[in-house]
Amino acid sequence: MPDPIPATADAVASWLRDLAIPADAISEREGVAAWDLVLDGRRRHDLRVTLILDPSTGLIIWAHLAPPLGDGLRKAYRALLRWNDEFPLVKFSLADDGRPILSIEIPHRWLDADEFGLALTRVIGIADRLFDETRPWVWIGGHVPAAYAAREGGTRVLLDRYAARLPELFES
Repeated sequence: MPDPIPATADAVASWLRDLAIPADAISEREGVAAWDLVLDGRRRHDLRVTLILDPSTGLIIWAHLAPPLGDGLRKAYRALLRWNDEFPLVKFSLADDGRPILSIEIPHRWLDADEFGLALTRVIGIADRLFDETRPWVWIGGHVPAAYAAREGGTRVLLDRYAARLPELFES
């Protein structure tokens, strides 16, 4: 069986348009493309996500779950390790600046519009599932501002299309 044709930056940009997800300008260097997005779940809004496409390798989706964690948050580190076990197909870690991140890697042989949409939906579904546990990392005292809580998410096309295929994340 021949190798599939690698996804291109134009293909990913098209998938984003199809899902009605606005993306900042694409950054390209040495054949690698990157986009910054903001996704909204049903509970978690304004989730900053970076896409990095290397057509020869695949796509990495990197979600910044919270601002940098302080040095004394051993409990948070344990949570990240526990979530690595509880949520298959994703990785939790810390960025160099201490921000907890969630990432998904899609090898080029599997990367298509459907896998892309499922992966973005998985990111926001996990962020929604972990909302209560991560809100103390995002807001002082874990108190969600009323205006934030009352907001309706803007990533409707994505959730409408893919949430039903991830019932483990979107059904109570």
